Amino acid sequence: MMYFLIAVIAALAYTVGGVFMKLSSGFSQLVPSVMVYLLFLVGASLQIYLTNNSHLGITYILVLGLEAVCAALFSALLFKEGYTAFTIIGIMLVVAGTAFLRAEAG
Repeated sequence: MMYFLIAVIAALAYTVGGVFMKLSSGFSQLVPSVMVYLLFLVGASLQIYLTNNSHLGITYILVLGLEAVCAALFSALLFKEGYTAFTIIGIMLVVAGTAFLRAEAG
């Protein structure tokens, strides 16, 4: 359970870092630019911890899958970006793959 919680926190750190990346206006805004690096550092540090204690491939793809889903949700909620049915199906496949990896990771 702790493994999955840390993976979720890592994915959220990366995703919120991505939100700040968008808000940084091409890294021309100081505070959002600094937040990108800080949040990516947190996400990478947590992912390093998980990778040290589990399979590289499973951990990497699990965090990336969770990050992709979070990014889609954040972009829809915060930036009002729309998605087609085809894109939503793709996101659901990522969720299914992530669930299978979680089951494999134990």
